[in-house]
Amino acid sequence: MTETEQKAPPGWLVLLLAVSCGLTVANLYYAQPLLAELRGTFGVGEAAAGGVVTATQIGYAAGMLLLVPLGDRLENRGLVATLLAVACAGLVVTGVAPGFAVLLIASLAVGATSVVVQILIPFAADISPDAIRGRIVGRVVSGLLFGILLSRVVASFLAEVTGWRVVFLISAGAMAALALVLRFILPPRAPKTDVPYGQLLRSTFAMARKHPALRHRALYQSAMFGAFSAFWTTIAFVLTAPPFNYSQLGVGLFALAGAAGAAVAPLAGR
Repeated sequence: MTETEQKAPPGWLVLLLAVSCGLTVANLYYAQPLLAELRGTFGVGEAAAGGVVTATQIGYAAGMLLLVPLGDRLENRGLVATLLAVACAGLVVTGVAPGFAVLLIASLAVGATSVVVQILIPFAADISPDAIRGRIVGRVVSGLLFGILLSRVVASFLAEVTGWRVVFLISAGAMAALALVLRFILPPRAPKTDVPYGQLLRSTFAMARKHPALRHRALYQSAMFGAFSAFWTTIAFVLTAPPFNYSQLGVGLFALAGAAGAAVAPLAGR
């Protein structure tokens, strides 16, 4: 099919991609409002408890570097389903972790496989015609941002009612369901290149050397995300301690402050 013949993806498929991105990226943030609970369960200090979030983000960074390039090498449906299945396993281990070391290792795996979102967003762009590509991608990214926002609220509510372990076990079930649904419902997307995997990885660094604008934007975004993560990782300890003494649910409701950013995301592609 040529570009001029390419049809717009159906609305239900765009919604599915947005929901999938939201549910998957939420895995990176469930632990943030639960750090005080994790500290109490495993008897570790605040700095060690924050290591759960650090491990998840390190895993995500490693996945971005090592796994996302596979989206250009492998058929996307199978790759997405495999990563979601591994994420499911990692979340189960997180939910039943008997010790803090196991929790850290499982968090690393969950972070690495949550890069599914960085495969689904280019997938959405690829199946969209030029005229509406920005709008479609904006809708999918909006789902991702709502996942980041609501993850803290949902995690806090469930932890308040049932305990923190249930948060990760429910997410494991969601990942298993997504793996099955996306494997059989997504349209096929053939590999874009036959370049060897090692050469594909090297090309990432070659692009960074060649394009100064890419380096600058990467630096800006890494600084912004670092500040974002530092704030949300530490805020749970601050809000649950005197003088605030927030409940677990109160910590989650505090996270609704980011609602505006998710609400305007669909406008980014217009």
